[in-house]
Formats: sequence, structure tokens, C-alpha cells
Amino acid sequence: MISVLILAAGQSRRMRGRDKLLEDIDGTPLLHLQAQRAIAVQHPVYVAVPSLDHPRMAQIQGLDVTPITVPDAADGIGVSIRTAIAAIPPCDAILLCLADLVAIETADLQAVIQAKTHYPDALVWRGATEDGKPGHPILIDASLRPAFLTLSGDQGGAAILKGHIDQTHLVALPGHRALLDLDTPEDWAAWRKTRQK
Repeated sequence: MISVLILAAGQSRRMRGRDKLLEDIDGTPLLHLQAQRAIAVQHPVYVAVPSLDHPRMAQIQGLDVTPITVPDAADGIGVSIRTAIAAIPPCDAILLCLADLVAIETADLQAVIQAKTHYPDALVWRGATEDGKPGHPILIDASLRPAFLTLSGDQGGAAILKGHIDQTHLVALPGHRALLDLDTPEDWAAWRKTRQK
């Protein structure tokens, strides 16, 4: 069994008071949209959030997802990943999804998951841009869980993934969606402008 983990406990520090995960996309807040996309993959979905009374909770309320609280999320993404992975029941692999990657669709999640079947000798299956730059989402084999449970601070899993580069299979996704995160109001404005063309 594969578990899907949406990392949505970050601080949106660069949004200057706005929460990027609540930004509107075609009438739907981003986090709600991301949860729907993940649910459509038909695997258990977990969402890391700062607390159960955080405004983001309203976007996943009533959806078939399990929230995981990360009280010390302000300490960095490493803490969020560690806390969330520790809370997920035993499974064969975990699909790590960054909630702010606006262009990732259900088909992209499915493509990375299916790569595990087609390339069973790998330990990491990772979304990439169409020109081969590693990005997200990232599927990690259960054997790597102990390493991710050692993360701390604002260091994500880059060092762990680097140590398994020879056991990583890249899955090319359309365009640059595997790396398209929007961190500032200007990023959002520019992205929305491109969608109007």
C-alpha cells in the first residue's frame, strides 16, 4: 500500500500576510484542490497542518483525508516531514507532495506511483521537468523511512535523496510543473497572467 502525504504546514513567510495555500484557483482554494487531486489517486491521503484550529483545516474538512498536526512546523520543513512520516501507519511507500506546487495534477501523482511498478529496483521515484530536472512529487520506499525520521530544522530530504541518486528513477512530467511553486504575491500574479493568455 502507498500513502500520500501533502505537506501543508509551512508558514508562507514570503507571502507578506497572505496564505499561499488559501489562494484561489478557478474558484477553489489551493489546498482544497490539492487534497482533491490526491484523493483521486485512491490511496490513503494524509495532510500535514500546523494545528487543528488553523484556517487551512477548513479546506480539508469533510474530505477523505487524515490531518497530521505539526505544532513546531515553524522550525522548518524537515520537522514537518519527520513528524508526518512518523504518524503514517506502515505502508510500502510514501508519496511526498508539496501543497504549493500549483500545476501538479492527479495524472502526475499517478505517473510517479506507477513508476514503482515499472522500475521496482529503485528506492525513489521522482517527478521531474520535461527536460529532466528533479522535482516533485517524490515517492520513497518504506526502507528509507528511518532516514527521514532523522530530519530536523529547515533541511528537507535533499541529502537523503542525494545519497540514493543511483536508486532514483525520474518521471518526466509536462513542462516545468514539477518545480513550479509560487512563494510570493508577485509569483502568483505572474502565474495568473500566463493562464489568461
